[in-house]
Amino acid sequence: MLWFAVWTTLVVATLVGAFFLGRSLWRSVRALLAELHKASEVMERLETRLGELEEAAAAAAADAPGPDVGAGAERRAELREVLRRLRRERAERAEVRAERHAGTYERWRSFSR
Repeated sequence: MLWFAVWTTLVVATLVGAFFLGRSLWRSVRALLAELHKASEVMERLETRLGELEEAAAAAAADAPGPDVGAGAERRAELREVLRRLRRERAERAEVRAERHAGTYERWRSFSR
């Protein structure tokens, strides 16, 4: 009789443990499926946005000035002016960045004195 009680307790405990394990697994699977659904929605939005950006890039590339071997003197002068403007803007940004770095280094030095 004692062995019957021991085995019955073990079987019931195993079944209860299996129930809780199965319930936990079911909840995890449902959560995973919900996240996969969200990820698929995000991927759809991303694909739509990527298509829009590719169209915009194609339109911008069509309007952008490119190298033109047979360009006239006025076109070359225009491109040189654009190049000068871009270099000037880059130099100004570098100057601002250098000033910002100098200020940062000065603050760092003030902490170490």
